[in-house]
Amino acid sequence: MTQAEAILMGLRIWGSIGAVVAAIFLTIGMDRIDEDAREAYIFRPLLIPGVLVIWPLVLWRWYLFESGRERWPGRYDPPRRAHFVVGWLLPIGICAIIVIGLSQRQTWPTDIAPLQLSGQVEAAQ
Repeated sequence: MTQAEAILMGLRIWGSIGAVVAAIFLTIGMDRIDEDAREAYIFRPLLIPGVLVIWPLVLWRWYLFESGRERWPGRYDPPRRAHFVVGWLLPIGICAIIVIGLSQRQTWPTDIAPLQLSGQVEAAQ
Protein backbone atom coordinates (compact mmCIF):
# COMPACT_ATOMS: atom_id res chain seq x y z
CA MET A 1 0.00 0.00 0.00
CA THR A 2 1.48 3.31 -1.03
CA GLN A 3 1.35 6.45 1.04
CA ALA A 4 -1.33 7.97 -1.19
CA GLU A 5 -3.51 4.87 -0.84
CA ALA A 6 -3.11 4.96 2.95
CA ILE A 7 -4.13 8.63 3.07
CA LEU A 8 -7.11 7.94 0.83
CA MET A 9 -8.15 5.00 2.98
CA GLY A 10 -7.88 7.15 6.11
CA LEU A 11 -10.06 9.83 4.51
CA ARG A 12 -12.64 7.24 3.51
CA ILE A 13 -12.77 5.84 7.04
CA TRP A 14 -12.99 9.36 8.51
CA GLY A 15 -15.80 10.24 6.10
CA SER A 16 -17.68 6.99 6.76
CA ILE A 17 -17.61 7.51 10.50
CA GLY A 18 -18.61 11.14 9.94
CA ALA A 19 -21.56 10.06 7.79
CA VAL A 20 -22.82 7.71 10.51
CA VAL A 21 -22.39 10.40 13.18
CA ALA A 22 -24.13 12.99 10.96
CA ALA A 23 -27.07 10.68 10.33
CA ILE A 24 -27.54 9.90 14.02
CA PHE A 25 -26.81 13.37 15.34
CA LEU A 26 -28.98 15.26 12.88
CA THR A 27 -31.95 12.94 13.36
CA ILE A 28 -31.79 12.27 17.12
CA GLY A 29 -29.13 14.39 18.82
CA MET A 30 -30.01 17.81 17.45
CA ASP A 31 -33.44 17.73 19.10
CA ARG A 32 -31.95 16.67 22.43
CA ILE A 33 -29.33 19.41 22.76
CA ASP A 34 -31.02 22.40 21.12
CA GLU A 35 -34.64 23.08 21.90
CA ASP A 36 -34.82 25.72 19.16
CA ALA A 37 -33.94 23.08 16.55
CA ARG A 38 -36.91 20.87 17.36
CA GLU A 39 -39.08 20.28 14.31
CA ALA A 40 -36.75 22.41 12.17
CA TYR A 41 -35.61 19.95 9.52
CA ILE A 42 -34.91 22.20 6.54
CA PHE A 43 -31.50 23.48 7.70
CA ARG A 44 -30.11 20.13 8.83
CA PRO A 45 -28.80 19.00 5.41
CA LEU A 46 -26.66 22.14 5.44
CA LEU A 47 -24.86 20.81 8.53
CA ILE A 48 -23.85 17.49 6.97
CA PRO A 49 -20.51 18.64 5.46
CA GLY A 50 -19.44 20.22 8.73
CA VAL A 51 -20.35 17.17 10.80
CA LEU A 52 -18.49 14.92 8.34
CA VAL A 53 -15.30 16.84 9.02
CA ILE A 54 -15.52 17.60 12.75
CA TRP A 55 -17.41 14.54 13.97
CA PRO A 56 -15.13 13.94 17.00
CA LEU A 57 -15.94 17.44 18.28
CA VAL A 58 -19.65 16.87 17.62
CA LEU A 59 -19.57 13.63 19.63
CA TRP A 60 -17.64 15.28 22.46
CA ARG A 61 -20.04 18.22 22.70
CA TRP A 62 -23.03 15.87 22.52
CA TYR A 63 -21.55 13.83 25.36
CA LEU A 64 -21.05 16.96 27.47
CA PHE A 65 -24.65 18.04 26.96
CA GLU A 66 -26.04 14.58 27.72
CA SER A 67 -23.92 14.13 30.85
CA GLY A 68 -24.80 17.59 32.21
CA ARG A 69 -21.18 18.73 32.42
CA GLU A 70 -21.68 21.54 29.89
CA ARG A 71 -21.56 25.05 31.36
CA TRP A 72 -23.85 26.79 28.89
CA PRO A 73 -23.73 30.37 30.26
CA GLY A 74 -19.93 30.45 30.47
CA ARG A 75 -19.07 28.65 27.25
CA TYR A 76 -17.79 31.77 25.44
CA ASP A 77 -16.01 33.39 28.40
CA PRO A 78 -12.42 32.31 27.58
CA PRO A 79 -12.49 33.58 23.97
CA ARG A 80 -14.08 36.85 25.03
CA ARG A 81 -11.44 37.43 27.69
CA ALA A 82 -8.72 36.98 25.08
CA HIS A 83 -10.23 39.47 22.60
CA PHE A 84 -8.81 42.53 24.35
CA VAL A 85 -5.27 41.15 24.48
CA VAL A 86 -5.34 39.84 20.92
CA GLY A 87 -6.91 43.07 19.73
CA TRP A 88 -3.80 44.93 20.88
CA LEU A 89 -1.16 42.31 20.11
CA LEU A 90 -2.08 41.90 16.43
CA PRO A 91 -1.71 45.56 15.37
CA ILE A 92 1.43 45.98 17.48
CA GLY A 93 2.88 42.78 15.96
CA ILE A 94 2.05 43.87 12.42
CA CYS A 95 3.68 47.28 12.97
CA ALA A 96 6.74 45.60 14.51
CA ILE A 97 7.09 43.25 11.54
CA ILE A 98 6.90 46.16 9.10
CA VAL A 99 9.43 48.26 11.05
CA ILE A 100 11.86 45.35 11.42
CA GLY A 101 11.47 44.45 7.75
CA LEU A 102 12.18 48.00 6.64
CA SER A 103 15.15 48.36 8.98
CA GLN A 104 16.80 45.15 7.79
CA ARG A 105 17.27 46.17 4.17
CA GLN A 106 20.27 44.63 2.50
CA THR A 107 22.95 46.93 1.24
CA TRP A 108 25.52 45.51 -1.16
CA PRO A 109 29.11 46.57 -1.48
CA THR A 110 29.62 48.83 -4.44
CA ASP A 111 32.68 46.97 -5.72
CA ILE A 112 30.86 43.71 -6.55
CA ALA A 113 29.97 43.48 -10.21
CA PRO A 114 26.73 41.75 -11.17
CA LEU A 115 27.01 38.25 -12.64
CA GLN A 116 24.91 36.96 -15.49
CA LEU A 117 23.41 33.65 -14.38
CA SER A 118 22.27 32.38 -17.75
CA GLY A 119 23.23 32.98 -21.34
CA GLN A 120 21.40 35.50 -23.43
CA VAL A 121 18.27 34.23 -25.04
CA GLU A 122 18.39 34.65 -28.78
CA ALA A 123 15.24 35.84 -30.41
CA ALA A 124 13.75 33.27 -32.76
CA GLN A 125 13.46 34.68 -36.26
